[in-house]
Amino acid sequence: MRSKAIPRALWALCLAGLAAGEAQAGDLAAFFVVGNGIPEYLSGQPGDPERGREIAIRRNKGNCLACHKMPIPDAQYHGEVAPDLAGVGSRMPEAELRLRIVNPKIVNPDTMMPSFYRISGLHRVAKQFRGKTILTPQEVEDVVAYLKTLRDDTD
Repeated sequence: MRSKAIPRALWALCLAGLAAGEAQAGDLAAFFVVGNGIPEYLSGQPGDPERGREIAIRRNKGNCLACHKMPIPDAQYHGEVAPDLAGVGSRMPEAELRLRIVNPKIVNPDTMMPSFYRISGLHRVAKQFRGKTILTPQEVEDVVAYLKTLRDDTD
């Protein structure tokens, strides 16, 4: 029986190559995918976790709550279709969190999570949003910094 792991791995490598090339085109910050992550800051500096929290819960920006449950009891209407983000900072390294925000389809081609820092290869983008990323490089770093604070109590 043929394994599906090899074709998925090849698909991920192809997408990683496209993402690295795409990031160098236009106004996007250059980044390189290494393994399952982007090891370098997109903005050249670390993010601010407080700003990242605000971006993550803003309905017109990150909107993480639309799909994810998060350890934010004061926010209403947490999603249930994506993994719970409580403890994600313990489960995933920073580089992988960054890649999953930039372009989660590199890790999981079947995901319905949007690519927050990508402008090409998208479908059905409203005219006013074409050629624009959802998040800026610094906003990506801010969200990553916030997600890194979501650690299990055992750490």
